[in-house]
Amino acid sequence: MEINKSIFKAYDIRGIYPTELNEESARLIAQTFLKFLSEKLKKPIKELHLLVGRDNRQSSEPLLKAVIEVFLEYGVKVDDAGLISANDHYFGVGRHKYDGGFVATASHNPPEYGGFKMSHLNLDNPDVLEFIAGKKLLAKMEEIDLPLTDEKRSGTLQPKDFSNDHLNHILSFVDLNKIKTLKVVVDSGNGMNALMIPKLFAKLPGELIHIFDELDGTFPNRPPNPLTENAWQKCGQKILETRADLGIMFDVDGDRMFLVDEKGQFIRGDMALLMMARPMLEKFPGSGIVYNLICSHAVKDLVKEWGGKPIRSEVGYMNLARHMFEEGGVMSGEVSGHFAFKDNYYADNAFVALVLALQAISKDGRKLSEIMQDYRLYARGDEINLKVEGIPAKLDMIREKYRENILDEMDGITVEFDDWWFNVRASNTEPLLRVTVEARTEAELKEKQAEIVSLINN
Repeated sequence: MEINKSIFKAYDIRGIYPTELNEESARLIAQTFLKFLSEKLKKPIKELHLLVGRDNRQSSEPLLKAVIEVFLEYGVKVDDAGLISANDHYFGVGRHKYDGGFVATASHNPPEYGGFKMSHLNLDNPDVLEFIAGKKLLAKMEEIDLPLTDEKRSGTLQPKDFSNDHLNHILSFVDLNKIKTLKVVVDSGNGMNALMIPKLFAKLPGELIHIFDELDGTFPNRPPNPLTENAWQKCGQKILETRADLGIMFDVDGDRMFLVDEKGQFIRGDMALLMMARPMLEKFPGSGIVYNLICSHAVKDLVKEWGGKPIRSEVGYMNLARHMFEEGGVMSGEVSGHFAFKDNYYADNAFVALVLALQAISKDGRKLSEIMQDYRLYARGDEINLKVEGIPAKLDMIREKYRENILDEMDGITVEFDDWWFNVRASNTEPLLRVTVEARTEAELKEKQAEIVSLINN
């Protein structure tokens, strides 16, 4: 069959089910994954030991069933963790040293999407989890013959539950005696973290108010992505109604965490990163904190002030993980709510981020909104997405106009002035330019945003 190449993304595989991605294409993807992993690990396919699982989307069960059938057909030993979050996937592969992980999930895409996330351990360092990019798997698919001609033999399939191991791992990042009794609203968005949250809060002091805690792959209560406009409002309302100390939100596959303060106001990921970075630097003095280049300059300034090493990265969790490993980082964070940790196999873990945030709030003693004021050193606008044609020409225009002030082109173009800076970068997946601007004051921010947008649109 002819597979739809558009489903192979920069980080994973995602497509509308069943028109763009279906069981037939899943079988081809599964065979390609086996070949990729076998060559990468220098191990015959029949000797591979894999962890599989799925999220609660309606497409994930039939898609994973097709994948498991392929794995078993080629003699693979398969452990099926059933319904798992992205956090469980990364922890499971890392802790139990599987050759690879293969999970049916479409991340935070709308409910009509299906998809896959794939991982394996670093060949030289088994404490480092690596992700298999969708585009990388497509390249492998185009160079091999399918179906595979490897020997067929019966594999084995058994259920696997490591949730208690994972819970203990999460709690190992904090001192429970230092977490105060807090009232916390948790919005799981009818997604996968709803399974772990009651177990986690049973070990924590305080009161849990859990909303959208039933698994529902149609995600009826709010958008799957908490960064969608107004997605946080119901969580904010519940905080105000219950007079809670804070709110926690997850995307539906569970790897991203967001904070909402006691006033019901959403907190950007780079500000949450700072709150976690400080105790991490107290525990690991002089360590690196990795942040992406659209984070506020407050991250760089405060990490330095606290004795840490700020490490700047391209956008995207795979990039941050690489910088963390190569440059001695202890944790990383993005505006998008991805938080990864060296001691979590260099992978994301939203639950670890949650407990670190609770410990940081407890230690400070002030309200969350008051803590955040310490970190808002600059006026940073939300990322602006501009639909444009001729992206290379637009970027050339930016280069020409601001050539004296270009900082670098690590990811798009970053331009730096004494009182403001901006980054313009192309989207990986859409015909968009993404614009981030930060300035000393709100007035200057608005002025400079208008300047950049006008230049690009004209």
